[in-house]
Amino acid sequence: MPRRYRPPKREIAPDVRYGNVNIAKFVNRMMRGGKKSTAYRIMYEALAIIEERMKRDPVEVFEQALRNVTPAVEVRPRRVGGSTYQVPVEVPPHRATSLAMRWLLESTRKRHGRSMAAKLAAELMDAANGQGASIKKRDDTHRMAEANRAFAHYRW
Repeated sequence: MPRRYRPPKREIAPDVRYGNVNIAKFVNRMMRGGKKSTAYRIMYEALAIIEERMKRDPVEVFEQALRNVTPAVEVRPRRVGGSTYQVPVEVPPHRATSLAMRWLLESTRKRHGRSMAAKLAAELMDAANGQGASIKKRDDTHRMAEANRAFAHYRW
């Protein structure tokens, strides 16, 4: 990572069907081996499944799931006087959405059976309803930060 020059954040074009930047970012994260068309097909299939099952706007469900999984605080290791403390810090917005997307995809891939689109749809619906593995991951992160609140004064 450069010490002085911080490269500018790249602008990501919104996806074609819904015009949503977060869907485009999610597809970029989901993509394996540069197969963007396959990733888009899976995403759009998942959104169609969500619309069919929940009878709601699928983009709204996706955004709700992303908001529910987004962490507010996390712990970062801080070395003070020979010992390492887990110091709770607020998560910057860019990193928070990145973590939320990563956790959603990780828990989607761990689900058993079915197609990737069905697994993704199920995980997004669970996250939008405040349950599922990705919500548990966020809660564990918050619980860890709460447990280490005593070391908050080591924040930098």
